Amino acid sequence: MGELAWRDFYYQVLANFPHVADGAFRRQYDAIQWDGDEAHFAAWCEGRTGYPIVDAAMRQLAREAWMHNRARMIVASFLTKDLLLDWRRGERFFMRMLIDGDQASNNGGWQWAAGTGTDPQPYFRIFNPVSQGEKFDPRGDYVRRYLPELERVPARYIHAPWTMPPAEQRAAGVQIGRDYPAPIVDHAAQRDRALAMYRRARNSAQ
Repeated sequence: MGELAWRDFYYQVLANFPHVADGAFRRQYDAIQWDGDEAHFAAWCEGRTGYPIVDAAMRQLAREAWMHNRARMIVASFLTKDLLLDWRRGERFFMRMLIDGDQASNNGGWQWAAGTGTDPQPYFRIFNPVSQGEKFDPRGDYVRRYLPELERVPARYIHAPWTMPPAEQRAAGVQIGRDYPAPIVDHAAQRDRALAMYRRARNSAQ
C-alpha cells in the first residue's frame, strides 16, 4: 500500500510540477556542479565500481532488467554522492534498462536519492555502500549470486573485499585489482566532496 501511495504521489508531482522532468524539484539544486567523470559512469553502468553491493545490483539490472527498491536507492546514492554524477544520467539509464520503468516513479526515486526532490530529508543523507551491504545482505548471498568472482569470499569480507589479506584472497581464488576491481573511489573522501558540492549550490542560490 505504501509503494502504491508513493507511485500516485510521484504522478501528482510530475503533473503539477512538470519542471521535474528535466530539472530538480528544488530548483536551487540545478546549480550543482557535478564533478564526476565518464570512466566512473561507465564503471557504475557495468557493475565494476569495486563496491560489491553496488556492482551486484547493476549486474542484476543488466541481466534481469529489474532490481529491488533498496538496491535502487543504494546505487542511486552511490552515483550521485560517491561518484558525484548528475542524477539525470542515472535516471535515463534506468529508463533504458528497467522492465518496470515509469517516468514519474523513476524521476521521484532518483530525486529522492539525490536530495533534490520533494522529500524533506536533507541533502546530506548519503548511503555507505559497505554498511548498506552488511545490513541488507549480511551473509553476502545477493552479492555472490551476481558476482561469481566473489563466490568464495568469506562473509566477513564480502562487502569490503579489498580488506582481505593477500593469503585470504588466494584462498578465495580472487585477487582484488585483477579478478575484481579495487574501489574506484574512497567513500569517506567522496562524502566530504559531495557535501561541499551541495553546499556550494545552496549558497549560490541564496
